[in-house]
Amino acid sequence: MAFEENEISINSHGGTELIKRGLAKLLPQEKVDQFQVISSRVRGLEEDKIRVYWLHDLAGDPELSHLKESTSRDRFHRIVFCSNWQYQQFQNYLGVPLDQHSIVIENPVEPIPMIEKPTDVINLVYHSTPQRGLDILVPVFEELAKEHKHIHLHVFSSFLIYGWEERDKQYEHLYERIRQHPQMTYHGFASNDVVREQLQKSHIHAFPSIWPETHCRCLVEAMSAGMLCVHPNFAALPDTAGGLTFMYQGDSDPNKHAQVFYHSLNHAINIVRNDDLQNYLKFTKTYADSRFNYTKIASQWDDMMTNLLQMYPDEESRKLPGAMFHYKP
Repeated sequence: MAFEENEISINSHGGTELIKRGLAKLLPQEKVDQFQVISSRVRGLEEDKIRVYWLHDLAGDPELSHLKESTSRDRFHRIVFCSNWQYQQFQNYLGVPLDQHSIVIENPVEPIPMIEKPTDVINLVYHSTPQRGLDILVPVFEELAKEHKHIHLHVFSSFLIYGWEERDKQYEHLYERIRQHPQMTYHGFASNDVVREQLQKSHIHAFPSIWPETHCRCLVEAMSAGMLCVHPNFAALPDTAGGLTFMYQGDSDPNKHAQVFYHSLNHAINIVRNDDLQNYLKFTKTYADSRFNYTKIASQWDDMMTNLLQMYPDEESRKLPGAMFHYKP
């Protein structure tokens, strides 16, 4: 399999896995068969293949520290980053050079058809794993619900998406607060089709992110569904959003962050039914659907593979370099 699976990804239904499985279906099989595409974690290298290292994680991930060594980087014919912010982090923290050995190819998302949204309730959605800011969202929403009786929060959040059920235990108290609140619904883990259906019926993407995203699939999905996206200017979120969302100044202090998020979300609730805003959200959707289009991004992968096949046409040209890097996990 050119787009590799490992012991972490094999049971996962996260964004990375959905993307690589989707791209594998769009790219010419005879071309893909010439490649070994490794997502973030190196488990073994195939000397007869063109090796592409496709990074989705943070530069501080211990499993990626080997990229500090040129002898490790040289084992791969190309290193692919999923955002410019992420690439800059690897330059700054691991010394990955700015050169033709690396390339940024953004992650695609299947467009979500925009439909007429409910008028009797304003639906908010959080559809990411809990450590990304759910503990800020829940108490803020509890306060907002006292003022706004016509809002409802839908939470799709569980480590089951990665097959890590045990990690949900530390957030069970938060999930229970959601279950017990009449204006919140805890959906846990649901398939991407189910989540996308809820996004179509929802108005606001409430995402007080405290996690340094390298790219943000849930943000792109919300933009595509015609939602007003409320999030801080943190990590790759500004890069992903293109300046078209309801972005606020973040704060590393959780209490200050919660205060700012409260006012931003309250403002978003008050303006979400504005007619002019609806036209703007349609523009935002067009932007997201165009920039993160599957066909466009598959074409970028195809072009890269074509160029690499010209550079490394046979097994002899693809051999690992003599000065081998020995990775110790």
